[in-house]
Amino acid sequence: MRLRPRPGRPGPRLRLRTGPHGRRRPARPARLLAAAAALGCAAGLLTPAAAAPAPEASAAQEGSARARSLVAEMTLDEKLSFVHWTAGPRNGPLARGVGYLPGVPRLGIPPLQVSDGPTGIRLNGVRATALPTPTALAATFDDGLARAYGKVLGHEGRALGQDVVLAPMVNTIRVPHGGRNFETFSEDPLVTARTAAAEIEGIQSQGLMATVKHFAGNNQETDRFTIDAAIGEQTLHEVELPGFQAAVDAGAAAVMCSYNQVNGAHSCSNDGLLRSVLRDQWDFKGWVMSDWLATHATTDLTKGLDQELGLEMGKPTDPVPDTRYFGAALKAAVQDGTVPEAALDTAVTRILGRMERFGLLAATAPARPARDTAAGRATARTIAENGAVLLRNTTTGDRPALPLTGRAGSHVAVIGDSAEHPKVSGLGSAHVVPDAAKAPLDALRERAGAGATVTYEPGIDRLGHPLPADSLSPAFTNGRQLEEGGDRQFYQGTLTVPADGDYRIGVRVDGGMAILQIEGQDPVYAADSFSDTTSVPMRLTRGSHKVTMSGWAWPDRPLEVDLTWVTPQQAAADLDRAVAAAAAAETAVVFAQDEGSEGYDRPSLSLPDGQDRLIAAVAEANPNTVVVLNTGSSVLMPWLDDTAAVLQMWYPGQEGAQATAALLYGDANPGGKLTQTFPAAEDAHPMAGHPERFPGVNGEQQYSEGVHVGHRWYDQQGVRPLFAFGHGLSYTSFAYRDLAVGRTATGAAVQVTVRNTGDRAGKEVVQVYLGASAATDVPQPVRKLAGYTKVTLAPGQEKRVTVPVGARALRYWDAAHDTWKPVPGARTVQVGSSSADIRLTGRLAP
Repeated sequence: MRLRPRPGRPGPRLRLRTGPHGRRRPARPARLLAAAAALGCAAGLLTPAAAAPAPEASAAQEGSARARSLVAEMTLDEKLSFVHWTAGPRNGPLARGVGYLPGVPRLGIPPLQVSDGPTGIRLNGVRATALPTPTALAATFDDGLARAYGKVLGHEGRALGQDVVLAPMVNTIRVPHGGRNFETFSEDPLVTARTAAAEIEGIQSQGLMATVKHFAGNNQETDRFTIDAAIGEQTLHEVELPGFQAAVDAGAAAVMCSYNQVNGAHSCSNDGLLRSVLRDQWDFKGWVMSDWLATHATTDLTKGLDQELGLEMGKPTDPVPDTRYFGAALKAAVQDGTVPEAALDTAVTRILGRMERFGLLAATAPARPARDTAAGRATARTIAENGAVLLRNTTTGDRPALPLTGRAGSHVAVIGDSAEHPKVSGLGSAHVVPDAAKAPLDALRERAGAGATVTYEPGIDRLGHPLPADSLSPAFTNGRQLEEGGDRQFYQGTLTVPADGDYRIGVRVDGGMAILQIEGQDPVYAADSFSDTTSVPMRLTRGSHKVTMSGWAWPDRPLEVDLTWVTPQQAAADLDRAVAAAAAAETAVVFAQDEGSEGYDRPSLSLPDGQDRLIAAVAEANPNTVVVLNTGSSVLMPWLDDTAAVLQMWYPGQEGAQATAALLYGDANPGGKLTQTFPAAEDAHPMAGHPERFPGVNGEQQYSEGVHVGHRWYDQQGVRPLFAFGHGLSYTSFAYRDLAVGRTATGAAVQVTVRNTGDRAGKEVVQVYLGASAATDVPQPVRKLAGYTKVTLAPGQEKRVTVPVGARALRYWDAAHDTWKPVPGARTVQVGSSSADIRLTGRLAP
């Protein structure tokens, strides 16, 4: 496929058009609200619910004879029932997913159920295993753990009545502020591709169909419904698409197209993406569904879109529910010839083909397994431990700050709200309600043992106390507000504020969603399908403020709402107590978090809610301060030089507390590496000073950095980050020697001997980078990750490690000829522990 440039624009690119833009943090968008309203393991420990799907058929066999014969027997209405999801039955487990297909009982075609992902099986009001975020998984640099992660998703999905999961997300971490960065893997295409492929293998080995998303260019949440991602063709193929192609090669059953446009065409209406790339170049056999409300016309069916996921979902008993485009409107379009019925037949055949491949059309459907919560917990903890990244660890005398030993581990002040209220996952459609999640404070107290002194202060209280009875008029009583299935405004009154200042308002819900609107402030949305409590800071003035509250309740239980607040006076007292506790302890451990979420990008890279001030004050009182970060992506650290250690735990899932304690006390050795660069300042990253890159100008987001995305930009520009791509410390140390580089039939091979020079067992990620060739003027990264492998070594042990470099790493996308071509000339080969910690340098001959 040739993606031609527009006149006056540099470089070839796929094309799309859009509306206005802005950086203001919006109210929760329709995607979140619609999802809420839809009503809708260690490797080897999980037993497949069904036999693993057979390998893909050849191109000539696409759409089996069985699938085609079934479609031929269907009525028009029956075929239409496959190309849009409904809300499912009003009650019961099938009301908890994102969508439901009723099937065709008379032809033996069963219903199909889909759930959200990608951090676990997210069903409204249902508890499940909450895994660490994909950023944590990718930080393991371990394909085996990615398969184990997928096995938990696959097994749980089948056990919880699902057939399809909307996971994994493989979009590039391009914008450091990205609200959904925690849901995806990396800024680097190789890490993304390998992790995605392994996870999909794990998911589908359990009989659950995987849906890779969001195809393509969904790298920001700001204006995501309208933004035009203007991506040069070489950049598109070399940076954003490798994760999707790896997913297709791994046999992903479905692809979800994104909201945004790509080079002038909506992704779900984009012939270039959905036909030329996905079908013609990659030979994709599955089906394409839209993101929620991302379908734009009935004719999208003729451009490669097979199925609509939307808000206006009728009852499954309706012959043709009133969807936006692929229901009654599509029926009319087929009947009047606007859309050929053959296009509908093709879409349904693709869906049935996947159902057949996964055994769902067999006379005896695959049995659904019971949940294996023990295996889920074991896998969640293993990944939390292996994906944690030790960013900083100073040494005083002969003792490093971590692991905690002796008095440093027995006289500890624990500070931070997320130490008592665990930050399990991000918000939005990826939020999973865990089976259980221990507080890190409790885990640390258990690990410190009897006789230890472990005190606690929140420092910053996110929940606060119930609003005083006299602050709201008329009085508001916490508790039940709506009966089952209710949907209305349930409060109107005034909030009296005693003094000007920064307040925090908390809304806790159970049984549905509540929307709090305080005059002059953005609405506050709280839904138990995303997070039980939403708490937001507000600048309020002394006096009265109009307040309204509305919401809805699940069909099978009432809506309960509690309101809390933190006053400026309480906030000041909380900070003072935290500093005093830190000064009195041998070690201060501060837990800090951010709030990554679908629907909006972070307004800055700083920790929210005054946490930077809290850490700085604690570190001033106690230089032996350890910071534990529960963040979904990179953050700034103005206090870094004043701290003793920093441990990045990401959003660590339901076993995060136990994993954190094990790492802090040395029961586990950190081995994770960053898959995204951490900028040193708000004005020192690829998007800074380039509004055309982010958030976009006149509705267009330009990928003007070209192939220099992420760590490649820092190398090209000579900008020093806070922490480089691939960085991650250990409680031991590793030495590299004897580099050998050579060509192979499939690319190249890099060999190196790695030795554990410390006194603890540990894991090292050996990273291979290729330099640019001087023999061509084709745009190339200064340093490109070309391969990696993880090695486990006992103290004093050494191993000879071989890192394969695939043929794709030695090629570039030639836009003029629509193909991959070898990069000519010799290449520098660098091997090291991160992109900024190169240990050995060699040469790959032409």
